[in-house]
Amino acid sequence: MGCLRRLLWLAVFVLLCVVAWSYRARLVSYLPPEVRRHVEGWVGGAGTSSEPTATVAWELVTPEGTAAARDAMQKLAARSGPVYANFRPGDLVGYIIQELSHELPSSAEQVEAAAVGDELLVRMSVRLTDLGSVDLGPLKNMIGERETLELAGTIDIVKPGLGEYRVHSMRIRDLPLPGPVIPKLLHALDRSPRPEGVHDDALPLVFPSHIGDGRIRNGKITLYKVVS
Repeated sequence: MGCLRRLLWLAVFVLLCVVAWSYRARLVSYLPPEVRRHVEGWVGGAGTSSEPTATVAWELVTPEGTAAARDAMQKLAARSGPVYANFRPGDLVGYIIQELSHELPSSAEQVEAAAVGDELLVRMSVRLTDLGSVDLGPLKNMIGERETLELAGTIDIVKPGLGEYRVHSMRIRDLPLPGPVIPKLLHALDRSPRPEGVHDDALPLVFPSHIGDGRIRNGKITLYKVVS
């Protein structure tokens, strides 16, 4: 009987360890910053992005890059033009923000973008009060008035003229946010009525109607036009 009891306790202990490891990103995010810095090194993969932020090649959104993306869009619209075009992350994000009337918080500064694997990453410095009254739980005691907001997700075309940036993970500074908070923060970022077909964990994008598909593969962003 004693041996069986020890085996049961061992099984429970192993199960608890598996659950704790699966949710290590969320558990680590609740630790005080001075403790979290020491813990993240040995838990491995505690972050939500596919690669450490320090290794990402960020591109600053600039007027010149936005103009380059606009020219590429116009070439795709031409009947005799190419059927697809590759876009630099910063150029495409600049086009989305400045040309397609996609609103950001009024305090947004230093908007940057990067393509990592199959995801588009966007980060910016924002005043957190611009994000509304979203309850961040224990994180609210670890962050300041202005922090870096980072999003990672994919671009999909819902239908001609409408796309979405579906966000898989978000960080404030280097703190990963719990999944249930993401839709609430996205609605705070974009308070306009949500078009039909756009997911709760996505930002709607009003793409030109001649864009039929968008893909991010191996750090390369490609948009394809509708071919009739």
